[in-house]
Amino acid sequence: MDSGTHLVMGIALGGLALADPVVADSSMTTAAVITATIIGSQAPDIDTVLKLRNNAVYIRNHRGITHSIPAVILWPILITGVLSLLFQGANILHLWLWTFLAVFLHVFVDIFNAYGTQAFRPISKKWIALGVINTFDPIIFGLHVIALMLWAFGSDPVWTITSLYSIIVIYYLIRFILQQAVKHAVKNTIPDAKKIILSPTMRFFQWRVAVNSSSTHYVGRAYGRSITIYDKFPIEPLPDTPLFHAALEDSNLAAFVSFSPLYRWEVSELENNYHEVRLIDLRYRSENHYPFVAVALLNNNYDVVQSYTGWIFSEDKLRKKLIVD
Repeated sequence: MDSGTHLVMGIALGGLALADPVVADSSMTTAAVITATIIGSQAPDIDTVLKLRNNAVYIRNHRGITHSIPAVILWPILITGVLSLLFQGANILHLWLWTFLAVFLHVFVDIFNAYGTQAFRPISKKWIALGVINTFDPIIFGLHVIALMLWAFGSDPVWTITSLYSIIVIYYLIRFILQQAVKHAVKNTIPDAKKIILSPTMRFFQWRVAVNSSSTHYVGRAYGRSITIYDKFPIEPLPDTPLFHAALEDSNLAAFVSFSPLYRWEVSELENNYHEVRLIDLRYRSENHYPFVAVALLNNNYDVVQSYTGWIFSEDKLRKKLIVD
């Protein structure tokens, strides 16, 4: 989920913690726990700072080790240790318990996005992405805001937050049912579909659709059970050539390949004897454009002279990032 949603979830969990008598009966423990649930709800996303290095490092590592099994264990210990010094007299066991729930909830809800997490590291580096909830879901965020406002105006926090999460559980179940209905509709539209990737959008009934059959990439949209296919591309394996071997050694293209489950490639000859190798993620079509790409420029010796991976919404912006002196 996005940072804003994780924040309101952390505050809400702090309200729910008042159901714990040990928390509710001590103002010091209450303050410590609410602080901890807010911090714990944000802690796993500390890897966002990797953007300051470059997109390749960020793509390879975001929602990786900081969302892993060891991290879910270590974050609560670290946060509890620091807050126990600031809130002396707070019950450490219950502070750790609610901090653990905040960290666990952060990682758990991220699994339901299309981006997913490597939540089972170090057992497995496989990305777990159920793809039923958009990274920012206005319904989930809005329900949290309403619940927190009710709490602020005097509603009982335990009853309010319990009701909130009961509604959200039902909402998740509805999203799963809707996703299955869309998959069924895709199979009816493309009978030989072998791989179906659905990415939710902020619109409740609308999904991005990317499909592989035995020979073709299909890209489209679903609105309910109505499937519209916009693009078809033949499936072509990456060429076994010196140009591609050199390009895929580049950190930007290697990061893209490690992350993207469904993409196509293009090769272009540019002026000044440069070769352009472009990998295009087919999951994120927007206004007849595929914004998530990895691009490498190579000279005639197959040396990578410039490369980039990330979100690009116009060809002009991409060219500015690939300027070669």
